[in-house]
Amino acid sequence: MSTEPKPVTYAFRVDGMDCAEEADLLRRELSPVVGADVLAFDFLNRKLTIHAVPPSMTAEALVAIIARTGLRAEPWRNASLPSGSPPPFWLATRTASTALCGLLWLGAWALQLWSYRSGLDTASSIELWVFRALCLASIAIGGWPIAPRAWAALLRLRPDMNLLMTVAVVGAVLLDDWLEAATVTFLFAVSLALESWSVSRARRAVAALLELTPAVVRTVDETGSEQSRPAAEISVGTLFVVKPGEKFPLDGEVTTGRSDVNQAPITGESVPVPKQPGDGVYAATINGDGQLTVRSTKTADSSTLARIIHLVTEAQTQRAPSEQWVEQFARIYTPVMFAAAILLAVLPPLVLSQPMAPWAYRALVLLVIACPCALVISTPVTIVAALAAAARQGVLVKGGAHLEQAAYIQALALDKTGTLTVGRPQVVQIVPLNGHSEAELLQRAAALEAGSLHPLAIAIVEYVRQRGLTFEPASDARSVPGKGAEGRWDGRLFWLGSHRWLEERGQETPEIHTQLESLTNAGKTVIVVGNEQHVCGLIALADTVRPGTREVLQSLRNVGVASIVMLTGDNRGTAQSIGREVGIDEIEAELLPENKVAAIERLLARHGTVAMIGDGVNDAPALARASLGIAMGAIGSDAAIETADVALMSDDLTRLPWLFQHARHTLSVIRQNIIFSLGIKVLFAALTFWGWSSMWGAIAADAGASLLVVMNGLRLLRISTTLTTPS
Repeated sequence: MSTEPKPVTYAFRVDGMDCAEEADLLRRELSPVVGADVLAFDFLNRKLTIHAVPPSMTAEALVAIIARTGLRAEPWRNASLPSGSPPPFWLATRTASTALCGLLWLGAWALQLWSYRSGLDTASSIELWVFRALCLASIAIGGWPIAPRAWAALLRLRPDMNLLMTVAVVGAVLLDDWLEAATVTFLFAVSLALESWSVSRARRAVAALLELTPAVVRTVDETGSEQSRPAAEISVGTLFVVKPGEKFPLDGEVTTGRSDVNQAPITGESVPVPKQPGDGVYAATINGDGQLTVRSTKTADSSTLARIIHLVTEAQTQRAPSEQWVEQFARIYTPVMFAAAILLAVLPPLVLSQPMAPWAYRALVLLVIACPCALVISTPVTIVAALAAAARQGVLVKGGAHLEQAAYIQALALDKTGTLTVGRPQVVQIVPLNGHSEAELLQRAAALEAGSLHPLAIAIVEYVRQRGLTFEPASDARSVPGKGAEGRWDGRLFWLGSHRWLEERGQETPEIHTQLESLTNAGKTVIVVGNEQHVCGLIALADTVRPGTREVLQSLRNVGVASIVMLTGDNRGTAQSIGREVGIDEIEAELLPENKVAAIERLLARHGTVAMIGDGVNDAPALARASLGIAMGAIGSDAAIETADVALMSDDLTRLPWLFQHARHTLSVIRQNIIFSLGIKVLFAALTFWGWSSMWGAIAADAGASLLVVMNGLRLLRISTTLTTPS
């Protein structure tokens, strides 16, 4: 039985693919052949991936199709993470060609100036031919990346900025304005070089992440002998040693040793985090003063850092709404301006009997002005810079669309356990009874719970050790399923368990019952400790609120979040207790996953845009339904992190108001860039109509605008890490 060949995936490196303009060119040529939904663009690495390609379509055929756009493609040689840092901007081919174009242009300008000052008649001398040769060489070198794309645009009858520039340059040459044509070519080449530089800077920022981890791992075997091995060869479960001051090469779990670890490269935390056996560590974080032995839990290509790099490189391929608007605007704007230039050249001579040459020149100037370089480049540069700045703060945003969505959030829904709270029980209150002290009560409880792995037992034993109390495990200790534990301590029988077991033993009094009910209604879990004669006391445990949560919620209100709602599967009493403590606006408790989704839908109907933050598998459906899903990344489940649009790698809720303010700041910068870019166009269009502009002045203004919007967008790389409350 024959089987049909399966579709294949091809990846190519495309020289010159730096922004959405090139992506549009490729999409127009490739979509009729392979489909519109199978193309993936990675501008940082100039990588084009084509999924689900029919087996009959070869890589060579795809390269030929790409060549029709004026771009050159070659098969992708390394489909994994980018390796090493890209060459500096000043060593790039485009930079060198732009510099050479500028030198030739300067030579032509200097020759013309010398001829004028010497009083020579350049029309009848050899200087004219040298001058034209310099201009022509400058045009050819500066225009070599532009002309093929302009020709492709002409064949498709889809005018773009490359065609606009080419027509303007050719027109200037036909009008015998050689220096003007060379000036326009050089300044446009400068604009393209600025675009390449902005993308190159973002590319270097991503490549720098790879340099955070050591390439070599110091592994240790059962005999204790050490061996240096490449990180890429280390499998899960391998033991390795990290000495004081060294970086962790892989994600892992500490097996021996204690130290403080600087986790700022991954989570953005400014304070070192204590690590002991059982704690997890991240690749690229920095060890403190103690030596640690670590068991690897992930390979090098699946570590938290690798996931960050993957998210950053993938995020910039998802176009934000502002970016899509700019592209749609430019797609309409460019042919309209092209038509306007033709009318400007033709109508005055035909209708008003004006001379042709001045109006043809003004039409060429209008074509130069029409070039939407600054407009097109401003938004993607701003988005990439904003995403990189967020990643530095331990906030991973999976695309520009999600970052923009964060700027419009009106309501926020929060899970309780692991989000508002630390996610594990802690001792919060001790009530000794019948003459016992707190120390005696805790020692007896710890003695009975010493060998248990129950979360409540672990919390009690940890608390006793933190208090500096010593204890010996109880003898004859045994667990009583569904009730508690009992054993002998100092020769006497003690027991520990729930309120129900207390009732079964017949040792409850009205006073104890009242205390138990009061603690339970306050959202606390109560453990009763007693012996055969009486109750020794009560130990109350609760999942405690994260420090500073109330202040974080107030900061969220200050940055524009109108409603804050808790969605939890926990009982109503506990939920209300936590809600009152932190200042939640609305509380919905005892919810199943589908109930959380329904609650999100109600919030969407009321507020329009809703963010949901959670950490568990049961939160994943609600995260997917919300306008913006945010996962607590460090402790969150894989399902929550993969479903969410944003991950807080440090589990630091203070990053939440920072994210919303950062998103609003990003949108503000985008609007500034768009208004400035269009304002320059309108100003020079008006000046051109009245004959007060020139081609070189227009392109200089456009190049200057490109530089200004790029620098304005890149300011986000240096954005403040603190929250600025609006007045």
